Amino acid sequence: MAYMTQEGYDKLVAQLRTMEFTDRPAASAAIAEARDKGDLSENSEYEAAKEAQALLEMKINQLKLVIAEAKIIDPSQLKSDSVQILTTVEMKNVRTGAVMKYTIVSESEANLREGKISSQTPIAQGLLGKKVGEVAKVKIPQGEIELEVLSISV
Repeated sequence: MAYMTQEGYDKLVAQLRTMEFTDRPAASAAIAEARDKGDLSENSEYEAAKEAQALLEMKINQLKLVIAEAKIIDPSQLKSDSVQILTTVEMKNVRTGAVMKYTIVSESEANLREGKISSQTPIAQGLLGKKVGEVAKVKIPQGEIELEVLSISV
């Protein structure tokens, strides 16, 4: 099950529609064009078009599964007493003093440039359930870091 905002859900539905109604016909047209170029046994363009179509179909099916399992969360129902999905957390690296601020979102809505991290990341997993003032010990590839929760907002 993927928890997400209505906005994130709507983006996924729009992406699915584009894939089904624009990308899929384009992939079929590419196959037809390659097929018209002659002998299929030696036609690398045909093979590439078939592979691209198979990849597109796989992505469409994965997206349909995410949409089917989506649970839309109403941000107005969230509380900011502990870290949970869709909350924004300001934290400090205890060792370096570096302050970071992230919103914890579903994997499909994650975008580091926008300050949104997936709830499946080690940092988010370590922070979930923590309250202001608590320190989370998070295992990352470089070792372990300690993050102090400075504030939580919705």
